[in-house]
This record gives sequence, structure tokens and C-alpha cells, in this order.
Amino acid sequence: MIQTAAEYSASVTHRPIRTVFIANRGEIALRIVRACHDLGLRAVAAYTSPDSESAFVRLADDAWLLDGLGPAATYLNISQLIDLAQRAGADAVHPGYGYLAESPDFAQAVIDAGLVWVGPPPAAIARLGDKAGARAVAEAVDAPITRGSGGAVADTAEALQIAEQIGYPVAIKAVYGGGGRGFRTAADAAQLPAALESASREALKAFGRSECLLEQQIIDPRHIETQCIADSAGTVHVVSTRDCTLQRRNQKIIEESPAPLLSAEQEAVLAEASRSILRHVGYVGAATCEFLLGREGTLTFMEVNARIQVEHTVTEEVTGVDLVAWQLRIAAGDTLPESLPAPRGHAIEFRINAEDAFRGFFPATGRITRFLPPAGPGIRLDSGVDTGTEVGTDFDPMLAKLIVTGDTRRQALARARRALDEFVVDGVKTLIPLHRSLVDEPAFADDFTVSTHWLQSEYMTQFDTPEDHMTPHAQPAEDVIDIVVEVEGHRMTVKVPADLARPAAPGAQPRRGGLRRRGSRREDSSPVLAAPMQGTIVSIDVSPGDTVSAGDRLAVIEAMKMEQPLTATHQATIARVLVEPGASVRAGAALVEFEA
Repeated sequence: MIQTAAEYSASVTHRPIRTVFIANRGEIALRIVRACHDLGLRAVAAYTSPDSESAFVRLADDAWLLDGLGPAATYLNISQLIDLAQRAGADAVHPGYGYLAESPDFAQAVIDAGLVWVGPPPAAIARLGDKAGARAVAEAVDAPITRGSGGAVADTAEALQIAEQIGYPVAIKAVYGGGGRGFRTAADAAQLPAALESASREALKAFGRSECLLEQQIIDPRHIETQCIADSAGTVHVVSTRDCTLQRRNQKIIEESPAPLLSAEQEAVLAEASRSILRHVGYVGAATCEFLLGREGTLTFMEVNARIQVEHTVTEEVTGVDLVAWQLRIAAGDTLPESLPAPRGHAIEFRINAEDAFRGFFPATGRITRFLPPAGPGIRLDSGVDTGTEVGTDFDPMLAKLIVTGDTRRQALARARRALDEFVVDGVKTLIPLHRSLVDEPAFADDFTVSTHWLQSEYMTQFDTPEDHMTPHAQPAEDVIDIVVEVEGHRMTVKVPADLARPAAPGAQPRRGGLRRRGSRREDSSPVLAAPMQGTIVSIDVSPGDTVSAGDRLAVIEAMKMEQPLTATHQATIARVLVEPGASVRAGAALVEFEA
């Protein structure tokens, strides 16, 4: 039985915490370890075999191995997590973000096991984690909302009917999802069935529930959110605003605080709506209320993330408020002060993901052979990796977060340019080259005219590469290595494409590559569709004898919790399908053969 918000708050008053079990991994697990140590608490890590040498495991006071591989068997396994927490002698469980952080069942299981849940009441999670329920709460407190289905759609037929009523384009959202997963859009009725299927499938994998709802899509919006924190005495503070507009696949890659170019009236609407929603459900702990800001200036409520966010760091940097420490303190019964410091200065977070931005944001895998982080004034790095870390496909692609702070946004951007230039990650492709490009892009750095779709629909379209989805990916030519040379006593470092620095194979032909401006793509007449990365085949959308045209979807591959559609680059007829849905494949493996 789910504990009510009132029952939860009543139990918070005196709950001594000495040992915290961390039901998560990577940089957020390390962040919690450090917060525990700052408060004089013991931190216990839960880890899988591939993470045995990770920093969060080494720096924890104790660590327990999770039996199994992959999220479903480990960080989504409630019974195993509870068992390890009890065996470790923990008093409390902190879920971090993602995985089970917004699961009311996990929260209740922790409480039922006699442990302290470092998070909001299970009943509040249930009301807000259900996007339909969150919409109902927002409507009840007069927060701004857009037209939608009001709840999960039963099937494709009902989705098509509702979409006609609210009008295209529509957004499809996982009812029990978050973090951009289980989110798709459809411009018309032809796109809706596939978008709904994909969102439902992704939601089921990420959150264990596949239900989706529909909402009218806001065109070219900015993504604005409020960082909030509440205690069991009923105090709710809006600590800062944030802008999280720069996204790919509806998942954020750059966040900043405070949100630029908001009017005093808009800030007041955000704060009032956020406080009202959280008070309505008896919320306790850290929360983020998310909104869209339309081109005409209208704010629309999206959802509440009932947990700490990835981007909590930028709020911490501009306010000095340790949000993770406050999560632990509130869980132990502490109350918030009457006020918290107002934001001062500006902070920007860059997500250092293992992805190749210039090849469709494909997840990247491999061993990190060199990891040299930046330092200096205004630089903070929250990282879950180091030199030697193996980056696989089982977990999220985020390796680290670079947070840069300055007195002004201009100074923060200047420091970001320096920090990104200093940052070296070899062995695995990351988003660092993209971030270096973006901090010099006027639409982002100067005018701030970006929208949530700008990065992929406008900015990235200026680039093109000789590789594509129809052929295996060779080593990218923009990968470079440094060679130190001396010319008449002058020591110089020369950057050389890695391919040119490697010995050529006997008989190999010279290779040219790298980024090309749009329109330079060469015609690809490859006889096979090959896997562009290691992953799992989600679906095969063609059969032998089918004729396909450029742009038609052939298959979907999933890696690092993200789905990647594979499309045709030329007209062809399918000769053979070589894999089935559910198959695990390596990069370069042939998936579909075409007739000659």
C-alpha cells in the first residue's frame, strides 16, 4: 500500500541517518558519495562488474556487487537493491536520478523495509510521475497547460482520433517516463502510428510501463524549468530557473541557470505554478517543474521530475545551495530556512556524452585511453569515468558533466571556451567537439534565438559526412592525435588526423573524410545495411522483396538506452533480412542485404 504524503511527512521528524545506500551508478552516485562525506555519513555503493574500478565504487565507504548485467537485472531490480541495502546495514536509500528514482513502488518498498527513503512521498511520486495525473494537478491549481488526451491512449485508433481533435503536430509522451525517453512527435496522421509505437516501446524498456498520452505540440519552444525544494513542514522554495533548450532527441545536452531573457512576469508565473503544484500533492524533497516557453511568450506546464535532476549543478553554482545535501537533511527531518540565497552570476553545464554528434548522435563505445579534465576559475567537473574506463552499451552515454560559472553569461561562455579546449578524452567519441562549436555559435552564444528543435533541425544540417547509416563506420577522420615536433629549436604541437598517423595496410587506398558541408554526400550503393554501432535490434521494418526509397526506415537499433532508426540512402530491393528483433549485433554486422 502506497504511503500518503501526510503519513510520509509525519514519519520524517526524527529519523537518524548514518549510512546511505546509493541505488545508482556513475557521476550521480559519486555526487551522492561526496554529499554523504560532507555530512559525516557513510556511503555504500551498488555496482555491476564493469563498474568495479569506477570512482564511485572506490570512494564509497563500502560497496556491494549487483548480480547480473544491464539495467533490468541490476538498477531496476527492486528486491535485489533492498536486499543489498539491508545486508550493508544502511539506514537510508538514495536513488539518484533515472532508473527507480521516480518509482513509487521502489519508494514504498524502501519504507516497508524499515529504511529511510531519500525522496518525495510515494503518493506524490505516483501523482506526478503519471503525466496525466500531473496535468490534472496543474489544472487544479490553475497552472498553464495545453490541450491533450488527458490520460493514456488505449491504442493507435484512439490516438488518431484524439490527434484530429487537438490538432497536429502532436507530442507523444510516456505517461510514466521522463528525461526525454518515451517522447516522440508526429506532424500528421501518417507519422503518428510509428511514433506511438516507438515511444511506447522505449518507455517500456526504460520505465517498465508503456502507456503514452498525447498533447498538442508547441512549435519552436524553449525549455524552461524551476529547481524546487520542499520540507515536511510545508516550506517550498523555488531555488532558481534553468534553461535546457539545447537538446537532441528530446534529451538535454546543455543547461544553464538562471534562464536567460525571462521577464519578471514570466518568472512570477513559473514560481507560483511550481509552488502550487508541489504544495497540492504534499511534496517533500528536491523537484524540478518543467515548462515550455512558446515563441509568443506563453508558458505551458509539461511535467514534474520528482527527483534530483542531472542539471542540478548549475543551480548549486549560482546559489551556493547544496541540493543533494539538503535531500539527505530533509529525509532525516531537518527543515528549510525561511529563505535561500538568490541566484548570482551565471552557470552553464555541458553534458559530455559518449556520442558522435556529426553522425546522428550515434552512441560511442570503447576504452578511454586518455582523460584530461580542465581546471581553473569557475570550473567544476562531475565525472563517472577516468583513463581506462570501458564504455559499453548497457547504460546511459553520459560520461561527465562540465559546469562553468562566471559573473555574467558572457564570462561563463568565455571560460567554457577555455575549458572545452583543455578537455581531452581519447579512445571514445564524445560531444566535446560539438560543444566547442556551439559556444561560438551566435544563435546560442549571442542572440539566444534557439528552440528545442534548433540543434538537430537547423544547426546540425550544415554538416555532412561521407559515412552514413547504410555502411559500417570507419574510424572518423576528425579524430586527431597530437604530434610534438621541433623546428629550429621551436617546440610545436601539430594535430594530425589519426588515420594519417597510422601505418597504412598493404595495398590500402588513401582515405579522405571528415566533415563536409551539406550537399556533398556521395551516392552510396552499398549492397548491405550494416549496424553502425554495437547494440540490440529493436525492429526490422522490411521483408525480402520489398522496394525501398531513400529515407525509408529499414530497422531500429538500440544502444545506451536510445533508439536509432536506420534508413535507406538509395532506392533498392530487399534480398535478405539477416537478423531478428532482439538480436545483439556488433558494429559493422550485416543486417539487411539488397539485390544487386
